[in-house]
Amino acid sequence: MFNFEDINLDRIVVHNVGNKHLEEELKLSKSEILMEDDDVKDVLLKYFLTAFNKEEFYNFQHETDLDMNEVFCYASEYFEENVSFYDQSTNIAVHLYEKSNHPNIKGGEFYLVGFSNCVVDGEVCDALGIFKSENKDTFLKVYQKQENFELGCENGINIKKLDKGCLIFNSEKEKGFKVCIVDKTNANKEALYWKEDFLNLTLREDNFYHTQNYLDMCKGFIGEVYNDENEVAKADQIDLMNKSINFFKDKKQFNEDLFKEEVIEQPEVATAFDEYKDYYQSEQGTTVNPDFTINNDAVKGEQKHFKHILKLDKNFHVYIHGQRKFIEKGYDAARDLSYYKLFFKEEN
Repeated sequence: MFNFEDINLDRIVVHNVGNKHLEEELKLSKSEILMEDDDVKDVLLKYFLTAFNKEEFYNFQHETDLDMNEVFCYASEYFEENVSFYDQSTNIAVHLYEKSNHPNIKGGEFYLVGFSNCVVDGEVCDALGIFKSENKDTFLKVYQKQENFELGCENGINIKKLDKGCLIFNSEKEKGFKVCIVDKTNANKEALYWKEDFLNLTLREDNFYHTQNYLDMCKGFIGEVYNDENEVAKADQIDLMNKSINFFKDKKQFNEDLFKEEVIEQPEVATAFDEYKDYYQSEQGTTVNPDFTINNDAVKGEQKHFKHILKLDKNFHVYIHGQRKFIEKGYDAARDLSYYKLFFKEEN
């Protein structure tokens, strides 16, 4: 994990990157900003770094050769001091402008920031920050004019809402550096330009990756195999979801044999699970590890994708959090309707 308690903001350049597709301009500053006000530095540190709050790391990649990844090369040259900080800011801004070619991409301020004294997984290192502000908020301004107070408004950047960010740590260069990102805007597919088109990142294969990967595979198994088409009741599907996520929440170390014993349980389901795992690995081009240390941030991130709601026509939504044995399904011939029995001790 990273620690920003003693981090220093050493250098900063601000440009404005428009949408190339809409023929907006790329406006480049002539020089760095001299940061002499400590209060402004503190505000900028809060704005740039607060959103980085989970242990999800990436590496730069390229399908042909890592040295063909533009941002990786610019970061490498900066850390090696072969090219000036300002020149690299213009190189990266131009690269971002070239990738801003979808009509839904918003233009905005681009910041290149040099940091020092970062602590990442216990290692002290420098970092390069790339940030973009795409949205403005309206702020109410109250000021005194003679003996009265007046009201006005101004547009500005909300320091609690970083739109897009990237921190490149000068660590593990041979693997594509340790990188973490933030992308709070535009959930649509075209927004992937920040992670994929501009930065070209892949998840770093660490415990966060292995945890997320295994839970994603479990979710796929329930959705594609352990489902209605194979005559698995919806309540049983939800029960397997609950047991899967609870296993990850309760354990510190993941062991696949123990998972199948405590969660999958039935031998025929375990066989289908193994077959789906082989299919998943082949389709995704990945390896699903059978043993790893569970990452809590990854569990929290994946938990929201595990649905616990049993929807019955348009009349009822039943939230199931566990204890499948307290739910029974039946059929009422007189009404020609299915029903569920719910057994409980107290009504709240």
